Amino acid sequence: MPAILESAPVEHGLMAIARVTPGVHKIRRPATGLTPEFDLAYVRTKPTKRGSALPVAIVIPGGPGLGSILPYRTLRGVAARGGLDLIMVEHRGVGLSRLDVDGRDLPISAMRITEVLDDIAAVLDHEGVQKAYLVGSSYGSYLASSFGIAHPERVAGMLLDSALQSADELELERSVIRGKFWDNSGEVADAVRRLSATGIDQRVLLDVVRAAYELGGDDLLLPLLQSRLRARHDFVWNRLQSFATRDASIARIPGIYDFDLVGAIGFRELGYGALPDGLPLDPALTYAPLIDDFPAFEGEPYDLSAGVPNFRWPVVLLCGRRDLRTPPAIAERVAAAAPDSVMISINAGHSALDTHPMALLNALKWLVEGRQAELPAAAARIDRLPLRGFVPRAPQLLAAGLRVERLLEMPWS
Repeated sequence: MPAILESAPVEHGLMAIARVTPGVHKIRRPATGLTPEFDLAYVRTKPTKRGSALPVAIVIPGGPGLGSILPYRTLRGVAARGGLDLIMVEHRGVGLSRLDVDGRDLPISAMRITEVLDDIAAVLDHEGVQKAYLVGSSYGSYLASSFGIAHPERVAGMLLDSALQSADELELERSVIRGKFWDNSGEVADAVRRLSATGIDQRVLLDVVRAAYELGGDDLLLPLLQSRLRARHDFVWNRLQSFATRDASIARIPGIYDFDLVGAIGFRELGYGALPDGLPLDPALTYAPLIDDFPAFEGEPYDLSAGVPNFRWPVVLLCGRRDLRTPPAIAERVAAAAPDSVMISINAGHSALDTHPMALLNALKWLVEGRQAELPAAAARIDRLPLRGFVPRAPQLLAAGLRVERLLEMPWS
């Protein structure tokens, strides 16, 4: 298993906060051939005003590894004030759903997409919800779509944010990334090529370039590359590298990000261990250092491309125009295949749930109100909604850091 960086006080403190989060419940999941008996945690946040409740929505974060209870407390509060009734299921192997009834970590064998889908269905049963709207971001969108295949009778509608639909999207990612940052004559691509020629680790180069562009576009990326080429101050570069890279020192932040167990799903069922092709800026490099720590790829549990045309519910595709991990072409393909679908794009990178939550919540509200057909015309207005949370504000903080670095380089008399 990968090395885990953690401290007991942090774990105890975060888990204590999670346990007392309003609306948290647990249900006992029975032992199966793959999974020992364990308690599955979930949180339900109902509207704060009587008579304002809309149909239930299940919101599934990305990862695999992102927690549901701790990271999205603010989002659920905003949703409740807007009349949304949200359920978020703490993914097995993460946070309050990490341990079996004897206090041991769930085994790698328990990390299967089909088991996760059964967990979601069990929560709906426990809450007495026959049908729900499924909202999935990135990996969560894969779970949402898979739930539509496994339990179609439970789906009222679907919002797919940064749609992930197949393990076989690596060539598309390569084409989009290299077309933007390597194969053209622009100033950004020129800076990337110059930095690559210095001998920098290609995995680090890819991860930082991709993260900076998704967060802030060329306006953030170009000054970052220029600062790194001057090689005098690397504070901002190093912060982004810590945020973006996935290697053997990956940190487990209890209840926030638990990749050490659920990462098995990424490798075994979603192809995270694909082999690099030896060319620059290869997305296969991101998880390459972990390939020996997780199971080999066995295949996907569902063929989503074959399943989407059978979706008999409204589908909203929400994509960021700067998304390099699940490029907009994927959402376009799903929108073309789903019988009742609309697509809106926003000026963001990957995962609106994390980078523009107000856009996602408003798109969801329009969906559950049956107004999804109006969303494309309102896309610009939704895009201009206020940014909330740390990640949406990160570009401004990083840009400020680059300005400080530039000031430090100036001669002083």
